[in-house]
Amino acid sequence: MSDAEQKPELQWFVGIDWATQEHEVCVVDREGKKVGGRSFKHTGEGLATLCSWIAEVTSSAIAVQVAVVVELVRGALVATLLERGYRVFECNPKQTDRLRDRHSVAGAKDDRLDAFVLAEAGRKDLSLLREVPADAEAMVQIRELARMHDELVHDHVRLTNRLREQLHRYYPQMLELGSDVSERWRLELWERAPTPDAALELRPAWVRALLARHRIRRIDAKEVITTLRTRKLHVAPGVTEAAVMHIETLVPQLRVLRDQIHATERKLDAALNAFAATEESSVGQSDEQRDVAILRELPGAGKVVIAALLAEAWPALRARDYHQLRALSGVAPITQQTGKQGKRKGPRPLVMMRRACNARLRDALWHWAASAAQHYERWQRELAALHARGIERPQALRIIGDRLLRITCACLRDGTHYKHVSETNQEQSHAAQAA
Repeated sequence: MSDAEQKPELQWFVGIDWATQEHEVCVVDREGKKVGGRSFKHTGEGLATLCSWIAEVTSSAIAVQVAVVVELVRGALVATLLERGYRVFECNPKQTDRLRDRHSVAGAKDDRLDAFVLAEAGRKDLSLLREVPADAEAMVQIRELARMHDELVHDHVRLTNRLREQLHRYYPQMLELGSDVSERWRLELWERAPTPDAALELRPAWVRALLARHRIRRIDAKEVITTLRTRKLHVAPGVTEAAVMHIETLVPQLRVLRDQIHATERKLDAALNAFAATEESSVGQSDEQRDVAILRELPGAGKVVIAALLAEAWPALRARDYHQLRALSGVAPITQQTGKQGKRKGPRPLVMMRRACNARLRDALWHWAASAAQHYERWQRELAALHARGIERPQALRIIGDRLLRITCACLRDGTHYKHVSETNQEQSHAAQAA
């Protein structure tokens, strides 16, 4: 028996228009009759009163018979509702905007109307809404760490671009030492020689010790000194001093961000291990069949990619829903076709990239596909074949990401590791060639 068949039929539908200070709530029954409406403050007492009021208005119906529709599916409000046993559904703000036209073609909008629109969406269009699952403690930690890591990386990229811009103003020699200007040894080198004039005083012994301390082997001390002592730019008076002052504020921030990124990655490893242990104890699966263990063996999937998959698409992964994963990650294209285009001799449908997707999941899938295409021979051949067909790199990586998702769902569904699947396919291919 499926989960949908085990759950009682929904009798009441609650729409909540979320706000930072007060939430507007509306309750309708199965026939669409509005049975209550009220606002509640966003406080511990206010949320407790909200749950008590819902139980009172719904005649103390059991929680699983009540569907609560919200637009924002995180925070204390959703956590409180899930803890009380209510079934919570997400309605995209764009859906809310379209559904509002059913009730007000003139374009009227207020909090009470939006709460009623959400309640009616649950009553009439529940199949279009996504149910929010109650996550385990380990999953909550993974989601927070994954999103925190994403934010830290974006902050680091932003500050690195600012550093590169300032060096380009007066000290381009420093940029010629490598693409990553925020490396620890580069920051330490800049502090020792913040200007081209200061680079003239660098001692080879100190540079050799710096490179050895940071285990840099792609460049030697002589090349570093030669590069920094090339002819300097002629800049207006005060430009060098101004750029140095700017960089002095960036260097400490970059160091802190690097430390925080590394610390977050270590915590992600620990959280993934804890989630795998929780999954085994609750489901009773062996090590070879656990989802986290299978995900870790996929080509190009590191801890950051795995954490993003679990954080942003765990319900779809748990359901092995390949089509939902494609849509969430943006690799499933969309088509636009009119009546004229539908004719046999008319133009072909317009196929476009899907932009309405989870941005974090899309970025994770992009890096996953790029890593697989860089380090694994099979995916290198796949990328080369796509380029040979005239497909550019961005689209080619989306296609590779789509194929990786299909393999992931197959491995999770069958409880099989990717290595075993690859070996089986190779054996079948060799047998077919021999025959």
